[in-house]
Amino acid sequence: MIRVKICGICDLEGAQMAVEAGADLIGFHFCDSSRRVTPEEAKEILEGLSVRPKVVGVFIDQAPDEVRQVGDYLDLDLLQLHGSEAPGFDAGRPVMKVLKVREGQVPGADDWPDPVMLDSWSQDQRGGTGRTWDWELARPLLETRKVFIAGGLEPGNVGKVVSGFKPYGVDVSSGVEARLRVKDPAKVRAFVHAVRLAEALA
Repeated sequence: MIRVKICGICDLEGAQMAVEAGADLIGFHFCDSSRRVTPEEAKEILEGLSVRPKVVGVFIDQAPDEVRQVGDYLDLDLLQLHGSEAPGFDAGRPVMKVLKVREGQVPGADDWPDPVMLDSWSQDQRGGTGRTWDWELARPLLETRKVFIAGGLEPGNVGKVVSGFKPYGVDVSSGVEARLRVKDPAKVRAFVHAVRLAEALA
């Protein structure tokens, strides 16, 4: 089953709608981001959920000790590294390195464990860009590795990604927002439905 990750969760309502729609993972930004939340805010959100999905913490070039502290405090399932972290980064929990596709080139993933995430590169944004890229570039890596595809996904195009590439997972944040930091229930449901429909028809 293709994993669906709803990222940039900022409130209990957003977390609840992601869980109710069938998301497998939810992500919190603990980095320099317009969707940043504190570990305490994330803990309050998680404690308000009746069902806890897998929880991902997003970090950008933060010290392993800081990442470890947040990971332990929230019992994170996965640490998503969005910066220039070096292979071997160890904060006591599984990591998912985000590799930025730039000028038609997919960075090497050999030094990082599964899963990895492919996202679009931007000169002025160190985190997620919300921009699409040539997904065809991912095909060689998809054949041998567990890969999340991110960058500009939304309910209208994620089905094409799922049916055409069958990634390990897909990741979305701005593509299911009503406005910055606020998820749109209809878009979240439509996104998950599009993934499951494309998966069923593949």
